[in-house]
Amino acid sequence: MTADESASRRIAVFGASGRTGLPLVERALDHGHTVVAFVRDAERLPLSPADYDDRLVVIEGDAYTGEGVSAAVAGADAVVSTLGQTDGSPDDLLTVAGDHVLDAMADHEVDRFVTLVGAGVREDGESVSMTGRVMGGLLKLVAREVLADAAEHVARVKQSDTRWTVVRAPRLVDGEGAGDYAAGDVSLGFEAVARADVARFLLDCVEDDLYVHDAPKVGPA
Repeated sequence: MTADESASRRIAVFGASGRTGLPLVERALDHGHTVVAFVRDAERLPLSPADYDDRLVVIEGDAYTGEGVSAAVAGADAVVSTLGQTDGSPDDLLTVAGDHVLDAMADHEVDRFVTLVGAGVREDGESVSMTGRVMGGLLKLVAREVLADAAEHVARVKQSDTRWTVVRAPRLVDGEGAGDYAAGDVSLGFEAVARADVARFLLDCVEDDLYVHDAPKVGPA
């Protein structure tokens, strides 16, 4: 449902030109929100502010160094991070970039934060399916640094004064998606979920204030 004017928000999106960030930006704009799209290279964002009546603000910067982060967060009602490790990324990308975002949120008194990590980040005491345990073991073998970075990022988010939500997703795939998702304490293993459906859930968390101080998993419906 399209947000009416009274429900519109200013949402800062980090990783806005990425494969999950872009559908999130597009959906938020379609819902009438103002989006601050934080990107390293504005040319990689296939959207023009002129097409959205100034509801799209593009800020170039580097979340890892902190360049431009404060400007992106200033005046926001909510911040969403879809940052993720890619080839050549620093091993502590999420941790360091997340610290810059959290510091900027404290400086500008912005308290709503939604961040996306992999489902390999576990919660204490949660039940994990057999396939989930197998997947977790594989991640520790082939992506130990990525997993450790995400886990440290989540730990620091939980220690912050923000009204945080940590969204944990399994393998992400491109495409339009199913238009729905399963979220909460869902069993995940080798399943894949469309990035478009994850973007839908991320925006739902902002619009409906879902899962505050919680770490739901999201998967295919």
